[in-house]
Amino acid sequence: MYLRPPSANEEARINDWIKVRQSGIRYYLSLGDQRIVDKNFIIRPTAEFEVGRMTLGGLLALGYNVVVSYKRASTSVNIGSLSLSLETIDTLGETFLVLRGSDRKTVGAEALRMGITGQWLTKSYLEMILERKGVPRLNTPPLVSATSVSHNQEKDIAAPKPIRTTPNLVYQLEDLAQPWTRSPTKSKMEPVLPTWHFASSDRSHGGSVATGSSAFRDTMKLAPMPDSYDLDRGLLLAVQGIQFLLENKSVPVIVGIGGPSGSGKTSLAHKMANIVGCEVVSLESYFRPEQVKDFKYDDFNSLDLPLLSKNIGDIKHGRKTKIPVFNLETGSRSCFKELEISEDCGVIIFEGVYALHPEIRKSLDLWIAVVGGVHSHLISRVQRDKSRVGCFMSQNEIMMTVFPIFQQHIEPHLVHAHLKIRNDFDPVLSPESSLFVLKSNKQVAYQDILNILDSVKFCSSVQNFIDIYLRLPGTPANGHIAESDCVRVRICEGRFALLIREPIREGNFIIQPKVDFDISISTVSGLLNLGYQAVAYIEASALIYQDGKILIEVDHLQDAPSPYLQIKGVNKEAVAAAGSALKLDGSYTTKSYLQIILERLPLVERSYSGTHTHQAARLQELVESIQSQGGSTPSESSQSREVSPMDGIIEDMQCRIRRLERWHTINTVLWTFLMSALIGYSLYQRKRQ
Repeated sequence: MYLRPPSANEEARINDWIKVRQSGIRYYLSLGDQRIVDKNFIIRPTAEFEVGRMTLGGLLALGYNVVVSYKRASTSVNIGSLSLSLETIDTLGETFLVLRGSDRKTVGAEALRMGITGQWLTKSYLEMILERKGVPRLNTPPLVSATSVSHNQEKDIAAPKPIRTTPNLVYQLEDLAQPWTRSPTKSKMEPVLPTWHFASSDRSHGGSVATGSSAFRDTMKLAPMPDSYDLDRGLLLAVQGIQFLLENKSVPVIVGIGGPSGSGKTSLAHKMANIVGCEVVSLESYFRPEQVKDFKYDDFNSLDLPLLSKNIGDIKHGRKTKIPVFNLETGSRSCFKELEISEDCGVIIFEGVYALHPEIRKSLDLWIAVVGGVHSHLISRVQRDKSRVGCFMSQNEIMMTVFPIFQQHIEPHLVHAHLKIRNDFDPVLSPESSLFVLKSNKQVAYQDILNILDSVKFCSSVQNFIDIYLRLPGTPANGHIAESDCVRVRICEGRFALLIREPIREGNFIIQPKVDFDISISTVSGLLNLGYQAVAYIEASALIYQDGKILIEVDHLQDAPSPYLQIKGVNKEAVAAAGSALKLDGSYTTKSYLQIILERLPLVERSYSGTHTHQAARLQELVESIQSQGGSTPSESSQSREVSPMDGIIEDMQCRIRRLERWHTINTVLWTFLMSALIGYSLYQRKRQ
C-alpha cells in the first residue's frame, strides 16, 4: 500500500508517498517509488527497513492516508545470482514476468539466453494502477452513517481552552532541539535533490546548430550542481546526469571522475558502470613507463596525453580505438585492447587523479569530483600524532607537506566539477572491508596447499616487499616501539602503500584491512619532512597461492629462521576450514612481523630501533633515496616556494646530523668487529696456553 502525507495536494507526487509492503506478519517500509529507468532496465534501491504495526498505526494517526493498495502473488525461481518471478497483481488482473539481479550485464545476458526480445515494461505497478484507476481525490468525504450523525448533533459544543504561550516561540521544526538518536549522522534535513540543466548562456545557441554535430556537443554545457553531496546521493545524481545527457545530446557521453588517491573514485566509477552498463577506463593505463620507473605516479607528466586525446577523439566520432593496458608490477605496457562504444550503451567513464585536468576535461561531458575517504583520514592521523608530541599543525599545513601534488595541481581542478561528492566512507577503517587472517610458522608442504585450493581458479605469484615503520620522535611509548604508534609504508614492485589502522585481534584471527592505501613517493617524503623517523625495517619475499576465495601466503622474513604462513579471506569460516585442513590448529600466532623481529633483537637495539645494526645503514640509504626522489618533481619545480635563511640553516644542520649518525653507525659496526676479533684472539691464546 502507498500512504500519502497529510500536507499533499491533488497532484500525484508519488515520490512523496510512503510505500508499505506486508509479507506475512511483517511490514517493510520504503520512501516513495524511488527508481531509475534506463532503456529496458528498472534500477531501484534494495533498501527497505522492517517496522511494526504500531509504527504503521502512528503514521495513520499523523494524518497519512492510504491512496493505493494492491495484492501481489509471486512464484520465484533462483538462477544463480538472479531471480525469475511470475507476479500476479489483483488490481490489474494480469501476470508479469520479472527478472531481477544485482549485476546489469548478468541480467541482460540471461534475458538474451532465454530468448526474450522486444520492449520490456519499465512502468511500476503503481504507475499502471494510477493510469487505469486515476488518483483518489483528497476532498472525497468518507461515508458516515445516519445514527452517528444524529448522535453527534446532540452533543454540546465545548469552548476551546486557551493556549499558554512562552516568549521563546519556535516557528520552524529545525529550531527544535533534537537528540542525536533521532538524527545520528545529519544535523539538519538534507535538501531536495536538484535537477540537471544546461547553462542558460549555452542553451540559447542550441537552435542554430544541428543536433548530433560536434559544434552542438561543444555548445551544450552542463550547469554545475549548487552544493556537494554524500556518496549515495552523488551516485544517484551522477546516473541522472548521464541520463539527462543521453536524452539531450548525441551519444557517446564521456564521463570523468577525478580526485585524490583513496577518495573512492574507482569504487564510484564501477558502481555507476554497473547501473548504466558501460566500460570504465583508468588513467593509470596511460602511464609512461619511463616516468613510472622514477616512482612519479602522481605527476601529470607521467600520463601519455597524446594517446589519451586520440582515444577520446576516436570515441567521440564513433570509431574503434585501442586502449593501452599497463602492468603496474613490471612498470610497462603489456598490450592494447580494442574499445568501441555501442549505440545501445553510449557511455564511457574515465577515472583517475588527473581526470579533471583542463587538458582532459575539455573533451568530457560530465565532470565529477570525489574527495574524502582514506585521503582525509591520513591527514587526521598525522594531526593526531603531532598533537601527541605537543606540536599542533593545521590540516592545510599538513596537506601542503604530505600531498604537495594534490594541493598545487589536483585540488584547483576539482572546484570546476559539475558534481562534487564527499566520501565519508573509509575502507581502511570499516570492518566490512576487512580480511580474516590466520598466521602460523608451522611448515606446510606445497602439495597440501594445492589440495585445498580450487585447481580451476588456482594461480600463484611471487612478491618481494620492504616494510618501513615511521614514528614521530617524542611519541610516548615507554621506551619501546609499538605498532599502534607507527605508520607502516610498504614498498612492493615499485609501489608505495600505507597502512594506517592497526589490525584487530580476535582469538586466533587477525582482522586487517582488505586493501592498503596507495600513495606516491612524494607523500612518503612529506611524512619524513614533517618529522617522522624510520624506526623499523622488515625485508621479505612472499609466495602467494590463491583461488579467488582463499589466499595463502608463505612469507620468508630476512631475519627469521623459518617462514610464516598466512591464510587470508573475507569469509571467516572458510579461512578456519583451510587452517584445519592444513593441520595448523594450535600453532597460530597473532603477533605482527614487527613484534616477531623485535623479539629477536638484542635488548639494547630493541628499544633504540627495529633493525639490526648491520641493517641501519641500508635503512638510512633507503630513507635518503625516498627524500631525494620525492622531494621535487618537474611539476613542483615551476611553483617552488621561497625558503627563508632560517630554513636553510635548519636544513644544513639536519644534513650534518644525518651524516654524523651515519658515521656513528659505521664506527659502531667497525668497533664491534674489532673488539670481537681481539676477544676471540685472546681466548684462543689462553686456550692454547
